[in-house]
Amino acid sequence: MSTAAVTTARPGKVLADLLPASRTKSAVALKSTALVLGGAALTGIAAQIALPVPGSPVPVTGQTFAALLVGTALGARRGFLALAVYALAGMAGMPWFAEGGSGMSMPSFGYVIGLMLASAAVGALARRGADRSMLRTAGTFLLGEAIVYAVGVPYLALSTGMGLTAAIAAGLTPFLIGDVLKAALAMGALPTAWKLADK
Repeated sequence: MSTAAVTTARPGKVLADLLPASRTKSAVALKSTALVLGGAALTGIAAQIALPVPGSPVPVTGQTFAALLVGTALGARRGFLALAVYALAGMAGMPWFAEGGSGMSMPSFGYVIGLMLASAAVGALARRGADRSMLRTAGTFLLGEAIVYAVGVPYLALSTGMGLTAAIAAGLTPFLIGDVLKAALAMGALPTAWKLADK
């Protein structure tokens, strides 16, 4: 079956909508709660996959990929809520930000804020079918990553006293190759998931 056929077969849905559940209000609420908490936990676990970047206070982590995957799979509202739970728990002291960090004083906290916004954005696009073809999925992920940097880099500059050029060099440039790889991974995985779901 072609990608176009998959796209038209389930308009207005995200992958999480395909999970079976009773249609009662309590069952729907329970399913949404489980998805939100699971998305937060996935992001927290992925954030622990971290590699330090020489000269940067921001490590390379699996956090961004997980957050964008959560947003795409759950949709805008549940994706945003999942990342909000992740952020609030980390702000309250749960050590599941990058490298076991927590709190708002970390130079990389702006990226966490950006993840919430990016998760909502990619979720809204996914509901319009942006995760059902390879090129649109890659574009969706790259847009989500751009949103993360649009918040994270200025926050990094403000929190460390760096100039904007230095913050870009420390908080954006070293991550670009990894971001392309994340988008490539997503563009293979998500359209494949839709094809399998349609069978």
